[in-house]
Amino acid sequence: MKKIVLASPRGFCAGVDRALHIVEKALEKFGSPIYVRHEIVHNQFVVKRFREAGAIFVENLSEVPENSTVIFSAHGVPDCVYKEAQKRNLRILDATCPLVQRVHMSAKRHHEAGRHVILIGHAGHTEVEGHLGQLPEGSMTLIRNVEDVAKLSFPENVKLAYITQTTLSVAESQGIVDALRQKFPEIVGPAHGDICYATGNRQGAVRSLCNQVQMLLVVGSKNSSNANRLAELGTEHGIPSRLIDCVDNIDAKWFQGIDVVGLASGASTPEDLVQEVVHWVSSQWTEIQVENLVTMQEKLKFPLPAELAS
Repeated sequence: MKKIVLASPRGFCAGVDRALHIVEKALEKFGSPIYVRHEIVHNQFVVKRFREAGAIFVENLSEVPENSTVIFSAHGVPDCVYKEAQKRNLRILDATCPLVQRVHMSAKRHHEAGRHVILIGHAGHTEVEGHLGQLPEGSMTLIRNVEDVAKLSFPENVKLAYITQTTLSVAESQGIVDALRQKFPEIVGPAHGDICYATGNRQGAVRSLCNQVQMLLVVGSKNSSNANRLAELGTEHGIPSRLIDCVDNIDAKWFQGIDVVGLASGASTPEDLVQEVVHWVSSQWTEIQVENLVTMQEKLKFPLPAELAS
């Protein structure tokens, strides 16, 4: 009998769930248009659904008329963007994930303590741009891997700290942290980096899944950092692994010789997209068993901003 094994936990994390509720509540309370700086989360279907409901997605605040409502995405924004919004009398609803905000606060705390901050992350990612924008220019150095650690050089009297993007590979991030601590024994920072609970949980679920399946499908958009990391995990485990936006991206040829397929989803992927994949696979195989591999239960919830809580 053929089998689909679903990774659990999967899909929306608490930060994404909060961000989506902020957009929904804002549309309900203030009406359209509501402006959202950057994609509220990195999933094209979520963005499309909100766009159809009256949300307008922009990359620059210059596109937002004065006295309008603007929502900052779950990835966070540089301080200068926040100040610009205040200066232009925009109603600000901040959907930044509280765990990303925690990294922002760490960066500022280290800076106030006189430390130069090393940020582990992917250049150009929206979350990373937000982290870099918390401190004055030149106060933070971005690195991507262990090779970058080897290139770092600071005067002996410079105190150092590190922070990390929240959606990195847990294993890779730990290797970079270990390299930093070996090269700079006095550096300070969280023992295991700032990887968020949901990123770690989903990676753990996929690692368990990979021991039981012959192929891995990860449902998530191409610009989703955490979804990409899940697909990379499957490849590292030596099984064919593919990141797909939705069921339309599936190629039936992938399933030749496959009896057990694993299915996971990124932290910003709606569950209905996952179930559409389950339905498609089920329609291709005459006898099939669908199994949930539950590695843990997530119960964390983040409150909405006070303006929307009532």
